[in-house]
Amino acid sequence: RVSRAYSQSGSALLASQGDADNRPNKGRLNVVLADAGDEAAVVAELRQALARTPGVEGQFNRPALFTFDQDLTVEISGHNLASLTRASQQVAASLAADPRFTDVRSHISSGQPELTIVFDHARLASLGLTAPEVSKIVASKIRGTLASRYQLDDRKIDMLVRLNDQHRDEVADLRNLLITDSLPLSAVATIKQQMGPSEITRLDQSRVALVDAAIAQGDLKSAESAARTLLKSLPLPPDVRVDLSGQSGERQAAFSSLEVALAVAVFLVYLVMASQFESFLQPLLILVTVPLAGAGAALGLWLTNTPLSVVVFIGLIMLAGIVVNNAIVLIDRVNQLREGGSPLGEAIIESAQSRLRPIVMTTLTTVLGLLPMALGIGEGAEVRAPMAIAVMSGLVFATGLTLLVLPVLLKLTGREVADGQ
Repeated sequence: RVSRAYSQSGSALLASQGDADNRPNKGRLNVVLADAGDEAAVVAELRQALARTPGVEGQFNRPALFTFDQDLTVEISGHNLASLTRASQQVAASLAADPRFTDVRSHISSGQPELTIVFDHARLASLGLTAPEVSKIVASKIRGTLASRYQLDDRKIDMLVRLNDQHRDEVADLRNLLITDSLPLSAVATIKQQMGPSEITRLDQSRVALVDAAIAQGDLKSAESAARTLLKSLPLPPDVRVDLSGQSGERQAAFSSLEVALAVAVFLVYLVMASQFESFLQPLLILVTVPLAGAGAALGLWLTNTPLSVVVFIGLIMLAGIVVNNAIVLIDRVNQLREGGSPLGEAIIESAQSRLRPIVMTTLTTVLGLLPMALGIGEGAEVRAPMAIAVMSGLVFATGLTLLVLPVLLKLTGREVADGQ
């Protein structure tokens, strides 16, 4: 069932993935299947293998729209690490309890024990000290200050000035650390021992906790809607903010930009037709075919159970330029006959009869050319097929209605439109 597989681990990961992924405790296994229908079975076997290995966490991703981002990523932003940890645990537990999601993982995990120094700022102020000054003194005595470098052959060795090990290897030593000639650190600060986070992630200069989840059932849009419903029902801390990212966030950003691109495409098509027909009203009649094509595309996607995606939007942008061709051919012939002196009604009927064959021929050539793509033939066809289905169904639907709706609109608008005024 597996055609080939290769693995990457630690520093062998791609440099383009960033430093966060180039860790010695992280790896990636890429599997190419001989038959796409075996994907669910192979993933189930790999999940069972991971479950039998203690201390190992795994996520399963598949490339979608040329990205390896997780299907759904919940970004929990805030300043307080305790609130972020509590919120990430709530979100992860809620997503894991829903059968629509799998491979749920929170990026916040316990790190190493650490000592936290909490300063008494009032006490510091009464002594004429500040927290940055005391922090610098503590860091200098514990970690050391670079005094010089000793050169040995071709190497340079740092020479640090700091306290002896017996004066800085116990918690009591830190409390008794003198920050002035006679003032210990315990007089102006409280030292706590706690577990620190393994890493602190920041986005837009704000601390965030990331919770990843893969989709086990349904499509990305329905999973996003379900996740938003779950997040609204959670009693999250008031000082955190929750957003969705991953492929879900990329889809929203792509849809926003493509909606603008679609509107610009329709506007440019109108400008070109207005300059060619020397009329502002006739291009508006031609643009009636665009919503007709959109309705046809929606019908085709519904009949084939194809979800709305980025490639579908690209197909709609293509459709906006293709579908107007039939209306242009029909109206241009009407204008030619009107210039020859034919009445409006006769010009519309004769134009529809004479242009029926070329309109059907151009539609069939486009539809038949997209048919192999719509049938999903070849590798990566699952990405291209939705675009072909949208263009084909929209073009066929719009062509049939154009031959019925456009002549009626031309007749209703009367002499003004037919004369191109």
